[in-house]
Amino acid sequence: MHPGQTKERRAVEQQQFDVVVVGSGAGALLTAVRAADEGLSVLVVEKADRVGGTSATSGGGIWIPDNHDMPRVGLRDSVDAAFRYVKACAKGLASDERVLAYVETARHMARYLQRIGVPYRSVPRYADYYPGMAGAMPGGRTMDPLDFDAARLGVRALEQVRPTNPGQLIFGRMHINAFEAQSMLARERKSKFVLMWIMARYFLDYPWRSKTRRDRRLTGGQALVGGLFAALRQRKVELWLQAPLQSLIVEEGRVAGVVLQREGREVRVRAAKAVVLAAGGFERNQSMREQFLPQPTDEAWTATPPQANTGDAIRAAAAAGGVLHLMGHTWGAPTLQVPKEEKFRAVFVERSLPGCMVVNAQGRRFVNESCPYPEFQQAMYASHERGEAAVPAWIVFDADFRAKYPIGPLMPSAAVPDSKLRKSWLGQVYWKDDTLEGLARRIGVDPAGLVASAARMGEYARSGKDAEFDRGGNVFDRYYGDLHVKPNPNLAPIAKPPFYAMKLYPGDIGTKGGLLTDEDARVLDATGRPVDGLYCIGNNSASVMGPSYPGAGSTLGPAMTFGFRAVARIAGRPIALERTDLLGQDMERAA
Repeated sequence: MHPGQTKERRAVEQQQFDVVVVGSGAGALLTAVRAADEGLSVLVVEKADRVGGTSATSGGGIWIPDNHDMPRVGLRDSVDAAFRYVKACAKGLASDERVLAYVETARHMARYLQRIGVPYRSVPRYADYYPGMAGAMPGGRTMDPLDFDAARLGVRALEQVRPTNPGQLIFGRMHINAFEAQSMLARERKSKFVLMWIMARYFLDYPWRSKTRRDRRLTGGQALVGGLFAALRQRKVELWLQAPLQSLIVEEGRVAGVVLQREGREVRVRAAKAVVLAAGGFERNQSMREQFLPQPTDEAWTATPPQANTGDAIRAAAAAGGVLHLMGHTWGAPTLQVPKEEKFRAVFVERSLPGCMVVNAQGRRFVNESCPYPEFQQAMYASHERGEAAVPAWIVFDADFRAKYPIGPLMPSAAVPDSKLRKSWLGQVYWKDDTLEGLARRIGVDPAGLVASAARMGEYARSGKDAEFDRGGNVFDRYYGDLHVKPNPNLAPIAKPPFYAMKLYPGDIGTKGGLLTDEDARVLDATGRPVDGLYCIGNNSASVMGPSYPGAGSTLGPAMTFGFRAVARIAGRPIALERTDLLGQDMERAA
């Protein structure tokens, strides 16, 4: 080796920062920005060649109880109600201290986001996912990021941000926020004008479009990551891309740094105060899926980016003494495959629209199609375990549904008829027949069962009551219903030929098992004591929500909130719990 190379290598290995953050999703970026604001030197390391992780491809929502924007939309909330609700959702699989830390601190983290240039607004009609539970709210806790002007980053920096999913763009190009999406799916009167505005704004933006095909107007997860990345760059925080974690440096029981692979060589970086792991879960690691998750399982079914979230940081922390928790759980969501796309698409809201149903191989419904996506995925597995062959399952709809609504990569046929679809998609993305019996034979389900299920759906649509699963029976279901459909916005007959089907898999938007942590995101060992110098947030850690999904934004909200709390602890000013009187209470009695 040349002497100059040896000197250079030693110089790299001797680098030291106060805090090393592993990962570059929303939790990681928030942690790094907050640490820089506390006067700490920070290094962010990311395995991929782009910033943002799964956060960049998400909807960007955060679930923030008692948030600062609720009074503006006429809503009131309380820590007591939120604590009661999340504790019930966690089902004893998250400590009271962690639950309280979250519901108390999330609102402060949201205000901090606003101060650093990433403002959010409350979504007043987006209900909690379990509206019948004590402490639930009919809306307001989920917050959506305000649009972000990518010109604040510039084209070169924008190209460093992982792009969003094709399904979250109009015609594969134009961003749309949560309010606009809900308006269009519900077919509100103003939705046509909203669409016209989005398209006109994009196509008239000649100066920007001459530089890049990516939209200047960022929404959802793109707005969140774009804003955080801009804040990171303003603080001149060092960022290393394509620098995967190999292991942690442990000295006398303390985590003192990280070992990375960078530019083809091993690099050791010391962390004077802390290492914060924020590198996602293990959904892209097939062997770990087979070891921990319900079967059958396939990493291809996940909707998260390929080559990411392979559990490297989870394994490294376990080797350093950290305890694993909730490893059998995911943020489940049904997914479907679109040829030539890098990952499966999650089917979040189309299931709620009237005129469709989901069946197993018996041709029978097995779930409320409008239910929260984790429950939907769990219902697929439950039906499959009963011998009903629901992996995969089939979403079935008729010509009326096809004409009015988008589903997966299919735009409404009123805009993009079947004749304009790729011919290769027939029999691969969607199946079609003039009769339900013929469709059933094409997709391998029982014809009599499918016909009977469609007949029952017609009866439910006429009465407005789903006698099997009560679809449309709560405020959450109805949020993505069609306001023009009466008496139930989630129910319509499946009667007009031709009939269609698409294949659904029990996918996910991440795993929720990982390192067990305390209320300040410190990793705990087998004795329940913190591993000195090691913190963990996001899907790298075991979820504070336990096996459940309290509301939209229950992944990103905790990731950033516990990053916020971790930095306070690292800086020597830990955030004390306030409502300690709630700890250990029987919430049912307290209610």
